[in-house]
Amino acid sequence: MLDIRLLRESPELVKQRIATRDAALAPLVDQILAIDSARRAAETERQQLQSDRNRLSKEIGIGRKNGEDTSAKETEVRGIGTRIDEIGQEADAADTQQRDLLLALPNLPHDACPIGSTAEENPEVRRWGTAPAYDFEPKDHIALGQTHGMLDFEAGAKITGSAFVVYRGPGARLERALINFLLDLHTTQHGYTEISPPLLVKPECLVGTTQLPKFGDQVYHCPEDDLYLIPTAEVPVTNLHREEILKNEQLPIHYAAYTPCFRREAGSAGLGTRGLIRMHQFDKVELVHITTPETSMDALETLTGHAEKVLQLLGLHYRVIELCTGDIGFGSAKTYDIEVWAPGQKAYLEVSSCSTFGDYQARRMNLRFKDADGKNRFAHTLNGSGTALARLFVALVETHQQADGTILIPEALRRHYGADRIG
Repeated sequence: MLDIRLLRESPELVKQRIATRDAALAPLVDQILAIDSARRAAETERQQLQSDRNRLSKEIGIGRKNGEDTSAKETEVRGIGTRIDEIGQEADAADTQQRDLLLALPNLPHDACPIGSTAEENPEVRRWGTAPAYDFEPKDHIALGQTHGMLDFEAGAKITGSAFVVYRGPGARLERALINFLLDLHTTQHGYTEISPPLLVKPECLVGTTQLPKFGDQVYHCPEDDLYLIPTAEVPVTNLHREEILKNEQLPIHYAAYTPCFRREAGSAGLGTRGLIRMHQFDKVELVHITTPETSMDALETLTGHAEKVLQLLGLHYRVIELCTGDIGFGSAKTYDIEVWAPGQKAYLEVSSCSTFGDYQARRMNLRFKDADGKNRFAHTLNGSGTALARLFVALVETHQQADGTILIPEALRRHYGADRIG
């Protein structure tokens, strides 16, 4: 959520920055300010009425002692009380309306975020490695999964529905090995504290990390309990410190968490995706940073580097893309996407999105810290996939397939998998 004071003091700047995302959103700023102005005027009127009521009440008390007729003033006081109640109801409605509009207003892109309208305008930052070449026709992960009994899409559809899968035998073993590899890497080498959070969260947690109210159609809701299945571990992990004031010396905080993730992917039907590329349930190891405003941009580079290290150790070719203003996520101020090459798809697949949110999420969840001067300030939050496993699984088996049909297990993964190849 943006600071209302920023909108009051620099409305044109806010509109200009918001317009780099979507020009249609800029009028929201004027709507919010109009409501804010009316609400503040009503509050001023209420304070004046309360002062008048207090004054009249004192006059009535004095008048009664002196035997005066105070009925007219008593009638006036009752009228003032009625108006104060009306203003209170109007103010509560205005507060709710203003908050709803502020929640609908996306974060301001960072000054360093490239200007653009679509994904085609996202600049490539760097590449690592080269796409593998084969002296045979490489198979995709679906064919490899069938050959080695790793993936059972029919069973997933029978049990639950489309876009669900059952991992079998070496597939389940590889999935478990990847989870352990990722957690061990980030906790023992990158300094993260491991978290194992609940998979169901309250709605205010999703509001805090921006999934609600904007993306309510993308999450699974349990209405009887008013709880939501998490779309990513970012939600419970970042909310660990909601409504808290952290000590300066506690920052930065680095958390890593493995969870299944659940996404309805509303509107994704008919996109032509096959296999594991787009699933309603998938595994992911999420990285979360909570830090100070002065260090958050450096933290984004560090976070992205940690996600990249995963692909480097697994010998997977990838590229890093910086998202332009028209393509960054709703709450993000600056984002890098990491896309891994999948030979069987003949395409790059996004396996990690690393973002800094500035204080946007922290304001929504009232997450603050006390700085060195003793002042309470909003923290900055960041997160990134370290990484998403379904597409990592795809890239790994497709990249390391061999001419004899086996799949080589990268050296860094072998102690977790317990063998050097599949098949």
